Amino acid sequence: MKIGFIGLGNMGAPMAANLAAAGHQVTGFDTAAGAPAGVTMAAGAEDAARDAELVITMLPSGAILRAVAGQVIPAMRPGAILCDCSTVDVDSARAVTDQARAAGLGALDAPVSGGIGGAQAGTLTFMVGGSVGDVARVQPLFDVMGQKTVHCGDSGAGQAAKICNNMILGVTMIATCEAFALADSLGLDRQKMFDVVSTSSGASWSMTTYCPAPGVGPVSPADHGYKPGFAAELMLKDLDLSQQAAGSTGADTPMGALARQLYSDFVQHEDGRGRDFSAMLPRFEARRS
Repeated sequence: MKIGFIGLGNMGAPMAANLAAAGHQVTGFDTAAGAPAGVTMAAGAEDAARDAELVITMLPSGAILRAVAGQVIPAMRPGAILCDCSTVDVDSARAVTDQARAAGLGALDAPVSGGIGGAQAGTLTFMVGGSVGDVARVQPLFDVMGQKTVHCGDSGAGQAAKICNNMILGVTMIATCEAFALADSLGLDRQKMFDVVSTSSGASWSMTTYCPAPGVGPVSPADHGYKPGFAAELMLKDLDLSQQAAGSTGADTPMGALARQLYSDFVQHEDGRGRDFSAMLPRFEARRS
């Protein structure tokens, strides 16, 4: 398949490289990043999209997605599909879908879970909003880049699922870090803490797969000085989206709001910027009285 891939950062680059390695013809564009293996670089977003059967975008924000969509949709051939894998607000996802469909294109919002490691290994989970037919056409590409695809509903449903998932993730990571800090203050060995909680009612992905305590559980960013697999500022972005969505729908999300405030303080006023979101653990350790 002929694919245009726009946005070749930490996530987009390995996703595009995996598609090229699977034998697809991938033309990419990014304002700053270099060419991933097997990807031919274009001079602009429109050039990457022109004549492609599928255009994938992986972009930082809804505003940038809207701007890029305004550039590429007129350049895309009728019947092609625009598949956005960014994490953005639901309103932007739906607006871009409406714009694409009005131009005779298919459109999907398909944010991902799995981080940089999942993008490199081709084990991402795709949460997809859009029509059944468009999902079926893109499914073989999802299978190259990931290990699971969930069709969540029509336009915007993929973004809704991603926002809810990452609100849970932010809250559970804070709770996990708090619990380790409390265990330290009580003199409980961290490994013993992990052994109990990972097989008990307090278990979560934040504990069992992405443990914030160095040397405990599977290897995670904590074992590499909290070099980000998922940066704290990206978690803050997702929590901002969750609270924007809560405000627009009247949903009551007090834990999500508190997690958003804690990550805002961590990123903007403490030492969280450029660190993994699990670096909340040393943050709580340092604040122990």
